Amino acid sequence: MKIKSEIENIFDVKDSLKIIRESARDFALQYIKPYVLDWDENQHFPKEVLNKAGEFGFMGMIVPEEYGGSGLGYHEYVAVIEEISKIDPSIGLSLAAHNSLCTNHLLKFGNKDQIKKWLPGLASGKLVGAWGLTEPNTGSDASKMASTACKKGNKWILNGTKNFITHGKSGDLAIVIFRTGPVGEKNNATAFMIEKGTRGLSAGKKENKLGMRASETAEMIFDECIVDDSNRIGEVGDGFKQSMKILDGGRISIAALSLGIAKGAYEAALKYSNERVQFGKPISSFQAISFKLAEIATEIEASELLIHKASHMINNSKPVTEISAMCKLYASEVCVKVSSEAVQIFGGYGYIKDFPVEKFYRDSKLCTIGEGTSEIQKLVISRKILSK
Repeated sequence: MKIKSEIENIFDVKDSLKIIRESARDFALQYIKPYVLDWDENQHFPKEVLNKAGEFGFMGMIVPEEYGGSGLGYHEYVAVIEEISKIDPSIGLSLAAHNSLCTNHLLKFGNKDQIKKWLPGLASGKLVGAWGLTEPNTGSDASKMASTACKKGNKWILNGTKNFITHGKSGDLAIVIFRTGPVGEKNNATAFMIEKGTRGLSAGKKENKLGMRASETAEMIFDECIVDDSNRIGEVGDGFKQSMKILDGGRISIAALSLGIAKGAYEAALKYSNERVQFGKPISSFQAISFKLAEIATEIEASELLIHKASHMINNSKPVTEISAMCKLYASEVCVKVSSEAVQIFGGYGYIKDFPVEKFYRDSKLCTIGEGTSEIQKLVISRKILSK
């Protein structure tokens, strides 16, 4: 596909993008690809790979250099997520969660002391971050969360359970949202930074998942967990508003993850269709297969343009709630379709774990669920367009 140079022209992307993309590809081929099947089969979370990613600058991609980050824009950030996800979407997901959720939340809403204390460790990859909003009974309807924070003196007492948390067990730091006001009211939630080992914090169930199996997903349990007020991120009551702003950028990263899956599955299917011979000629020469390839190639192209439009807008500090929801919705649905069609093109071999499209197929579905389901994206988009 020849979209890369066109994107550079349309969105005035830095010349360094090609170098960064190649660095991400080399990293993935050396440190990830040899172990993909083993990690997936054993549901092993390779935390050491994220630590190593920090040495390449991939754990603080959108963090300014003054805090030990790479100081990259979103075009470069999504390119790294895309390239790594073409090899293993699980690692792409972990990088996205660390960068766009935990690390970005601290960068955007932490005070100077908090940023100085925690951000360099996260940006360097010495610390792996988690971010907790979802609960067993509240997903999108976060205003009714059951986890609470009660202030006593200069301390906060945290109680409740968060689930579906990326790095919920192995993360070194987590920004977690707790209810600090009455159920259902506006401005009733507050964010806190929680350090691993804090008394009253424990890891619960690690989920046994369909896909993304090398990216750890676990419960975080708070039982009379006490933190100092200096761990509070931003003002009391601002937690949910902060979360919505963080999810704007997070959805762009999930779209990039989706794009990596789609490209990985497409490239595998394209290669196989040229190699697989039936009735005396490659199956790519049959219209049934060539039209599949034409359709999914077009949809990948559209996904990439949407993602880089969103990246261009967020780089220029423009509102991105609508466009980030659009690119996440479209790219995630496309990656499910592309991976499904890739399995079909492979035929029986597509159903076998020895071939990469089987894993892309399983991994793809998470993209239509995480950081807001496709239905929630449509809700966000419809509210925006109807309010104009």
